[in-house]
Amino acid sequence: MNLIEDLKWRHACKGMNGAKVPQDKIERILEAVNLAPTSLGMQVFKVLVIENEKLKQQIFDEACEQQPVTACSHLLVFATGTQITEKYLDNYFDLIERKRNPSKDWLNKYRKKIESFKDKNFESLEDWLARQVYIALGFACVAAANERVDSVPIEGFDKNELNRILNLPEQHLSAVVMLPLGYKDPEKDWMNNQPKVRKEAKDLFEVIK
Repeated sequence: MNLIEDLKWRHACKGMNGAKVPQDKIERILEAVNLAPTSLGMQVFKVLVIENEKLKQQIFDEACEQQPVTACSHLLVFATGTQITEKYLDNYFDLIERKRNPSKDWLNKYRKKIESFKDKNFESLEDWLARQVYIALGFACVAAANERVDSVPIEGFDKNELNRILNLPEQHLSAVVMLPLGYKDPEKDWMNNQPKVRKEAKDLFEVIK
């Protein structure tokens, strides 16, 4: 399908009907997340793919009372890492070596370049880490539209409660944003068929030659 048509079709779906999204569509959406660019290619985040109805209900009751959380097919929770450790860097560079087989000299120089991130406290890295998550979120939204799967990014939740429910601190993770995936319920999705509100191109873009 045409990318611009996909983006015109997409909207923030405020009401879903509980119907299941086929697994092959979910897998392509997740592959798009995996292929999203991140700073230094480090992918310092994890995406929890929640299908369990009881868990979705608990998240709704205790962290986020928004209808798509329980009515979606799959609830994606994007969680950033809270620290970059020596072990994380070891795993990252092992992966680079397996995929690209670079020279040892290049690996050592590249590692020295990013050593400064190691063991920094979360407060000093949180904004940078969250930006990487939002790039991946954007890819997920576009991929979902391409599959004609409805979605809605959700930031309005109690992060501490969501972290607790999903045991994220024990995994050195912290929730950033959620993305329910499913199919719209026209009676509950008040955004359905609403025109997009976007600036005119002349007001948004400035061409500098």
